[in-house]
Amino acid sequence: MSQKRLVHIVDDVPELRESSDAGGPVLVIAMEGFLDAGNASALATGHLLAQDAGRVVASFDIDELHDYRARRPPMSFVENRYADFDAPRLAVRLVRDAQGSSYLILSGPEPDIRWEAWTRAVRDVVEAFGVRLQISIGSVPMAVPHTRPIMLTNHATAQRLLVQENMWSGELRIPSSAQSLLELRMGEWGHDSMGFVAHIPHYLAQFDYPEASVALLNAVGASAGLVWDLSALHEAAAARRTEIGQQIADSDDVREVVTGLEQQYDAFESGRAGNLLADDAPLPSGDELGAQFEQFLADLDDKRED
Repeated sequence: MSQKRLVHIVDDVPELRESSDAGGPVLVIAMEGFLDAGNASALATGHLLAQDAGRVVASFDIDELHDYRARRPPMSFVENRYADFDAPRLAVRLVRDAQGSSYLILSGPEPDIRWEAWTRAVRDVVEAFGVRLQISIGSVPMAVPHTRPIMLTNHATAQRLLVQENMWSGELRIPSSAQSLLELRMGEWGHDSMGFVAHIPHYLAQFDYPEASVALLNAVGASAGLVWDLSALHEAAAARRTEIGQQIADSDDVREVVTGLEQQYDAFESGRAGNLLADDAPLPSGDELGAQFEQFLADLDDKRED
């Protein structure tokens, strides 16, 4: 399949002409998949598109990018027949913020295959619409407590695009993703690209964590000059904090572990500790951690079903 057939781009989008005076529109990139612990990106894009669904201005051939056996889309079976199929969709939408400013959102499942071809197809979209800046959002599980502010890692293709200092030093070898490869390639092609990764408490990584969505959208808005009403996400975040607090109050062991994570977080923030990665950080009460949080998550799951 040729590169041009991998993505279909709308030829004429008059709404984007207003962005030409500012140097072009901003493209917000939020993929569902590897970089979406706590469903932070999915919640963020769902919230934005609920405010303004906009219209599709570019769509990718999902059959060329998606592994259906690894991530099987849901479908309905009604009595004696298959009723519908919730097909995955990877697309770019033109939307507006609360002040009426136009911007673009690239959302959908992260491509499973053909990453390089996909990055070239996104480059076609960027150049077709004169995108001036790409901002990606993502989230990863970390050994952080839910009682502390969301920490963000800022990254970019150029030093001038960075808006905050990260607490990392040195080099980290990490698993790649289509989204991270896209930023790398865009920098090589001379396109400005930056992003933010939220740190999600690793014991909540499988659950919706709207507080991270708020932090990510606030960072994107400040960087791109976009404004959104995030009140619904704030309410969801407050409800989640209350739910977690109620569960923790019933377990001395879990409270002890959270206290240990708080101490580790504070030490890291003050420069006394060097790593918050969930895989290799020395967590307090290691043997107890797994058993207690397994029960903690089970209790949360039961509460959600109720």
